Amino acid sequence: MPPVAEDAARSNTIETQLAGLDALELGDSPRRELAAQMWTAVWPKVAAVALFLAIWQLVVWSGWKPSYVLPPPGPVLARLGEGITDGSMIEGAALTLRRALVGYAIALVIGIAVGMAVARSRVLRSAVGSMITGLQTMPSIVWFPLAILLFQLTEAAILFVVVLGAAPAIANGLIAGADNVPPILVRAGRMLGARGFGLWRHVILPASLPMFVSGMKQGWAFAWRSLLAGELIVIIAGVLTLGVQLQNARDLLDPEWLLATMMMIFFIGVVVDALGFGTLERWIRRRYGLTQDR
Repeated sequence: MPPVAEDAARSNTIETQLAGLDALELGDSPRRELAAQMWTAVWPKVAAVALFLAIWQLVVWSGWKPSYVLPPPGPVLARLGEGITDGSMIEGAALTLRRALVGYAIALVIGIAVGMAVARSRVLRSAVGSMITGLQTMPSIVWFPLAILLFQLTEAAILFVVVLGAAPAIANGLIAGADNVPPILVRAGRMLGARGFGLWRHVILPASLPMFVSGMKQGWAFAWRSLLAGELIVIIAGVLTLGVQLQNARDLLDPEWLLATMMMIFFIGVVVDALGFGTLERWIRRRYGLTQDR
């Protein structure tokens, strides 16, 4: 083989080997990047939980309360594991979540309708704008006497309070988002022929999404708190929701089960925020170019 051809063949071989190595590195890179992102997201939460459990154990060791009133985290976690294993905790969580999702869905429809109507009409804004905020500031417990009077001890009474707790926050979030849409976007939409509901669908609603999602998130928090308060007050026979289990644990002087149930309620709240609203907020930030590398 001539020297020139031999050098060319050697060069091609080296380039092929380097290309193979590059392909291997590129193949591993996304996997490593995903693992690094997951670890970055998880370790602060794990550290926070570990710190909380350590403080809890120190409080127990201090003797501030006897162990039959404030048990240490170990037995509580064991009872939580038993409840998950035998299905009693999962069943209660499923019933409570079903109520929460139904009530929140109704509140979402009402909140969007009211928010759009108030944001579009100056007359409605003047008439009921401040009333929406007033409803939002009312404690959910205030509504239960009326709910029980209207619906007796039924699920409708609980859903009534859940909707009244969540809908004003959702409506206020949409109103605030619409108020902060840049006027130039609205004018551009009208120049392109968008009118009425089309203007809202294609211009105002997408531009108000960041604040609207904040209102949705706040509405979920109100709905979740109202629901658990309702389950403590409106107890329906044969329905062992998380609120009923809390009440039963208190009546039976079972602090381990009571704290285990509270941990499950807290865990559900964290999961909904992280996987639900957290994912939605990250998508919106990427969609509107609000993310940056850190």
